[in-house]
Amino acid sequence: MQTFEKELAEIAAESDPMEKHLLLAALCSQVFATRGFQLVVVGGSAIEFYTEGAYTSGDIDLCIAQSTRALSIRDRQELMGSLNAEGGPRSWKVAGVFVDVLGSFESSARTDLRRLQTRFGEVALAQIEELVVEKIFVGLYPPSYPPALDVARKLLTAALKGDAEINWKEVRRIAKLPEYGNEREVQQFIEAEAKALDVRLPDDSHR
Repeated sequence: MQTFEKELAEIAAESDPMEKHLLLAALCSQVFATRGFQLVVVGGSAIEFYTEGAYTSGDIDLCIAQSTRALSIRDRQELMGSLNAEGGPRSWKVAGVFVDVLGSFESSARTDLRRLQTRFGEVALAQIEELVVEKIFVGLYPPSYPPALDVARKLLTAALKGDAEINWKEVRRIAKLPEYGNEREVQQFIEAEAKALDVRLPDDSHR
């Protein structure tokens, strides 16, 4: 099996936390792809990349977006072993960073996974549209949870300033789904953030 000493050394030496996480996510994605497993970055890790480090995740969370077969424990250990990872079978430490490989990726979003290019390959991100709706939902239902709302603000700042592409119609559609049912709260939150940032509310962000 191929080893990645050079890449791991570069990652370990990287001083910027977001760049370190991004390169490691790309390397993990490359390794898992050799056996037909497409990884996607989820949760706080995806938010870190969307906000370009305004939010920092303590680890890298990955799910299986697509595969030709089930991911076995042996697959996990062998693939992560090629990266000199310590631990398992779902959480490891690699180049000083904790990496979690979770289960199958579940999403209500219809937009495509976002893809970032790095010198170690491509990284796929969970859709920003559902991340926004989810964080507002968690932040308001019940009781209120300010840290989740702070994350939602960071995501919306990136989107409203044009730093992260977002489909506002898809945000509304997801918010209307029974599992969230928070369309009104999401719209109010978007309007409040646009006002706070003194930016024009996108034409397609409301009816």
